[in-house]
Amino acid sequence: MNYEQARFNMIEQQIRPWEVLDSQVLALLAIIKREDFVPTAYRSLAFADMEIPLTSHALHPGAKGQPGQCMLSPKVEARILQDLAVQKHEKVLEIGTGSGYMAALLGHRGSQVISLEINPDIADTARGNLQRAGIYNAEVRTGDGASSFTQAISGNDPLRGPFDVIVLSGSVAAVPESLLTLLKIGGRLSAITGEEPVMHATLVTRVAEAAWRTTQAWDTVAPRLQNFAEPSRFSF
Repeated sequence: MNYEQARFNMIEQQIRPWEVLDSQVLALLAIIKREDFVPTAYRSLAFADMEIPLTSHALHPGAKGQPGQCMLSPKVEARILQDLAVQKHEKVLEIGTGSGYMAALLGHRGSQVISLEINPDIADTARGNLQRAGIYNAEVRTGDGASSFTQAISGNDPLRGPFDVIVLSGSVAAVPESLLTLLKIGGRLSAITGEEPVMHATLVTRVAEAAWRTTQAWDTVAPRLQNFAEPSRFSF
């Protein structure tokens, strides 16, 4: 397989047509070797317009059973990166490390990255992927982003919040308010929110101490992050 040709095709045929036109984002996608973050069994699909399973039981959102982690599709990752416009001095929190590919992209754009992964085996794989890629400013921590992230970034940790950027690399029903409070003023949070069949790419900017601005510029569907609250459903 000609990986360089496949990478070029991914950028020109999938990502540009999806309104990702930021030259810095496109250049970064050409540099970071996505195939090195894909499980060996799926390496031939590294540049396909699809989610890549990271566990044997990776299920589509809405499917019954224990959800499994996936890499988001290339165009979704690229659009999120463009929306966030991460700057070199900025500190980033990612929830849902997966393969470490998004953490690698964020590490190139920002100053420091803390990425939380609930699955210990996947977290170990992501650490190895990042190390082999030469990304040393992205730290993968094993933890539940839905409940224990406050412990992971509290105390005397020099990388504790607040953060300039927060990325949820998966979907949630709604953005928890507790996450929004970790943003600096001017900070941005990206999440895919809602339920099938249509979810919304949600960008929240903290504009003042107690004020946030929310935009939803495009729609997609993504696998659920584990353990985040779901809306109650009543039957009458």
